[in-house]
Amino acid sequence: MNRAFTRKKDKSWMHTPEALAKHYISYSAKFLGHTEVDQPKGTEVVRDAVRKLKFQRHIKKSEGQKIPKVELQISIYGVKILDPKTKNVQYNCQLHRMSFCADDKTDKRIFTFICKDSESNKHLCYVFDSEKCAEEITLTIGQAFDLAYKKFLESGGKDVETRKQIGSLQKRIQELETENSELKRQLQGLEEQLMVTRVSPAGSVSMKSPSTDIFDMVPFSPVSPLTSAPSSNGTPPLPPPTRPAGTRKDLFGAEPFDPFICGAADFPPDIQSKLDEMQEGFKMGLTVEGAVFSLDPLDSHC
Repeated sequence: MNRAFTRKKDKSWMHTPEALAKHYISYSAKFLGHTEVDQPKGTEVVRDAVRKLKFQRHIKKSEGQKIPKVELQISIYGVKILDPKTKNVQYNCQLHRMSFCADDKTDKRIFTFICKDSESNKHLCYVFDSEKCAEEITLTIGQAFDLAYKKFLESGGKDVETRKQIGSLQKRIQELETENSELKRQLQGLEEQLMVTRVSPAGSVSMKSPSTDIFDMVPFSPVSPLTSAPSSNGTPPLPPPTRPAGTRKDLFGAEPFDPFICGAADFPPDIQSKLDEMQEGFKMGLTVEGAVFSLDPLDSHC
């Protein structure tokens, strides 16, 4: 294995600094996959990872699966692994997290690098297969390291801290977007439940208000008495007052008044005596032109 960082003195970099600093260099390769390794660097470490992934690919190839092709975009900020057709980013390996890069001298198509995962903090070894550009890709990554390190020294480390903060903010934005999508889903479910509760269930009986006349009043019916409605505070209404069974009522529910059948206990004694004298006087006949009139309602003759 040959480390790209220790390039030969007689071999200059292949690209201009502006190409890696302001843009990126693109390569096409086959992606064998990535696997976790115990150490961040080392020839034996990457050799074991290459052997493991090659064995897995032979098994998948025997099952009819092809090795997927990817596009590599190399710059001073890192190595992006994209789908060549959709251009979707599959992996974004930042340069300050990469600790080792090498190409295989026994198999000139294989190159690999080790990168620390930002979420799990595990060291992952990425292995690629490029028929003609394995060594060139390795040297390009080495050149990107060299330019990034010079920029780091010029900025005093501020540039790296800025990129770390940007990465943290992007991760937080993604978490908030996921949380926002979950809250929208819960809100939609609550709105659907509210719409269901507003619809009355089938077979429910709706209470109808009694019919009224043109004056918006409930007509009086002497046959069917009015039913008492419950009070507003929820307590049961008081029972209607009971009257003696033998008392006669008129059409309006009142007792008829008769001045001649008042009992002795209805008035004081002095008033009762005067009423008796008046009643005796009314019972006496009056003689007018030879005719006698009686004011007694029981006497029907004159």
